[in-house]
Amino acid sequence: MAVNEKLIKTDLYEAVNGDWIKTAKIPDDKPATGGFNDLVDEIDKLLMNDFDKMAVDQGKSQNKMMQEFIKLYQLAKNFERRQEEQAKPLNEWLTKIDSLHSFADFQAIYVEWMKQGLPSPIAFDIDADMKNARVNALFAGAPKLILPDKTYYAEDNQSATALIKVFSQMMTELLNKLGFTSEQITQTIDQALKFDRSLVPYVKSAEESADYSKMYNPKTNDEFVAYSSTLDLDATVQALIGTRPEKIIVTEPKYFEALDEIINDDHFEDFKSWLVIQTVRGLSRYLDEDFRVISGQYSRALSGSKAPMKQKKFAYYLAAGTFDQVVGDYYGHKYFGEDAKNDVHQMVEKMISVYQHRLANNTWLSEKTREKAILKLSKLGIQVGYPDKIDDLYQKLHVNPSQSLLANELALTKVVREDMFAKWNKPVDRNQWEMSAATVNAYYHPFRNIIVFPAAILQAPFYSLKQSSSQNYGGIGAVIAHEISHAFDNNGALFDEYGNLNNWWTTADLEHFKTLSQSMVKEFDGLEYAGQKVNGKLTVSENIADAGGLSCALEAAKGENDVDIKAFFINWTTVWRMKATKQYMQLLLSIDVHAPAKLRANVQVKNLPEFYQAFDIQSQDQMYLKPEQRVNIW
Repeated sequence: MAVNEKLIKTDLYEAVNGDWIKTAKIPDDKPATGGFNDLVDEIDKLLMNDFDKMAVDQGKSQNKMMQEFIKLYQLAKNFERRQEEQAKPLNEWLTKIDSLHSFADFQAIYVEWMKQGLPSPIAFDIDADMKNARVNALFAGAPKLILPDKTYYAEDNQSATALIKVFSQMMTELLNKLGFTSEQITQTIDQALKFDRSLVPYVKSAEESADYSKMYNPKTNDEFVAYSSTLDLDATVQALIGTRPEKIIVTEPKYFEALDEIINDDHFEDFKSWLVIQTVRGLSRYLDEDFRVISGQYSRALSGSKAPMKQKKFAYYLAAGTFDQVVGDYYGHKYFGEDAKNDVHQMVEKMISVYQHRLANNTWLSEKTREKAILKLSKLGIQVGYPDKIDDLYQKLHVNPSQSLLANELALTKVVREDMFAKWNKPVDRNQWEMSAATVNAYYHPFRNIIVFPAAILQAPFYSLKQSSSQNYGGIGAVIAHEISHAFDNNGALFDEYGNLNNWWTTADLEHFKTLSQSMVKEFDGLEYAGQKVNGKLTVSENIADAGGLSCALEAAKGENDVDIKAFFINWTTVWRMKATKQYMQLLLSIDVHAPAKLRANVQVKNLPEFYQAFDIQSQDQMYLKPEQRVNIW
């Protein structure tokens, strides 16, 4: 679509994407459409078509892991069987909850319950120790709230009442289908909501969770066990990892300090109702079509989606979610390949060299800190396209077609979680991927100091041989440099070259960096969007990465013979095109660490002099920002 160059001075995003926005249709089963979403839709269609063909011969021509995936895909697509089974697969778990009369009863099933991914008052996880990132440690966190964030529980939050009403109606319908009486339904929902509210004062908000430095609260096993006089945490931890660990990293200390107040026999009935509600809510999608559709009402209200996902796509997402690396490996090899993998790897290395040059010539860092930053960059791990090897875990995943879909999912979850807990105290595998190659995204892992670019994002408008170098730098180049920048955002900067939480800055440099970071907070904080305002603190790390990524990619583009600055900025803006429901935009404003797509496109360019030169932006234009207000960190 044509770009309205006159409008660029007023609104770059509208100038580039306005015509597209007018005609774009949001799919009924999704809350948004646009750049990332469109690529996801195309890949979904491509892979579902391939897997449907494989299902005809039950994947016999494929490897063992793919055969197991196809079995699960077929099982998930068999809605006729699910209609016959109705609620039977779930009843076993509700019977278990019903038989609980105290926390001592719950303790007896707690470990097995948790291994199957069922609702738990403590969220245990295994990840790299933040102070010794070469070894895996045990982490302990709080359960998720029913509303999207603790800020929704504030008295002045107008969305909360409507959302709780939708949630309660959804649970009423589900419990009614499960044979609960009206009185039981009312009591169960009320008690579950009461328990949920009891968590609110002690759990972190999205803004608080965005500060990685506050995650690291190591406790000895004795200190951790002492948090609860009701739950036997000593036995629980030993059952999960096979021993008493020297250290457990607590991510939400306020919650654990209040654990005895929250989890005690006086509150057991509320907790039991919470278990019922969260179990039914989480597992209903594996039952018949009525259960699946009803159980999505609350999430659709949150996002503004008009309709549930189509059955076939739902089945694909469910199976692919369990066998994500198997699906990614197939996609990567068939639709990306080694040549493209090597080409993009070279582009990443080039972006790193540009970044290294910028660090070497940085004017506000001292020599000591600058050397450390360059050292960290030199140790940055690069993963492109798809892993060289699929994790051994997938050899252990076996589907039993004689069992229900729900029974299979819980059994598979148990294998996955036992595999995770078995990694405790083992060396961290820096080559392990945490994202499927078929995912349209990319990430930086601060504990491992690696950047990962799955094959699915490495296509137009991000990257294509048919695009000019400037377009590619404005697309995938900015994404690559964005992920590199995360190593030096307000969170990444806390970690050294090995991924350890370790201050490598001089005091003066760190204070200056904090001042620059605060400038980025200020640049976005309070900007109006979708009837609400952007939280500058919540989004600061992503905004720092966007700024560093864009400026670094621009420098790389300028080094090419066919440089076209206008094309660079236009493709940068094209990548962020998005049309979404108002509900979804408002939800993201509350919980997402990224700024809204339109503001990511429009605000960052204002910090770069090349943007003003390319489009002749003058002081009277709306896209103009005074030089003293422009933010440049990396």
